[in-house]
Amino acid sequence: MESKLKATEEQLKYATILDIGMKVGLLAIIITFIIYAAGILTPYIPVSDLSKYWGFSVHKYLETTGIHPGWSWLGMLGKGDFLNFLSIAFLAGITVICYIAIIPIFFRKKDIVYGVLALLEVLVLVFAASGILKTGGH
Repeated sequence: MESKLKATEEQLKYATILDIGMKVGLLAIIITFIIYAAGILTPYIPVSDLSKYWGFSVHKYLETTGIHPGWSWLGMLGKGDFLNFLSIAFLAGITVICYIAIIPIFFRKKDIVYGVLALLEVLVLVFAASGILKTGGH
């Protein structure tokens, strides 16, 4: 006899949000790329100058172009080449949204361990994205 596995409520919730978020993010990437490629918004780095920077390390690139690391790109969303960062940040944040959505399900089901783990996952991701946790090579 063949056993059929069924997805749990939290798995379905996570998958539904992830699916919608991925589609919205992909559409946003396409739209922001069209805005960039069509020249609707002037880029910070002119397309004709891009090849000058290809061999640079990240540090040298940022220093040479005057771009500040971290979340400073938020102040540059009016530039065509930085607008697409918004879609990428949205896609990167979908996991956090998915976890936030399933935390109440875990606690409602009295699955405290998974609820706490999901809550800790959200906190780690948010702190890491915020730049509060200064780790790595940046």
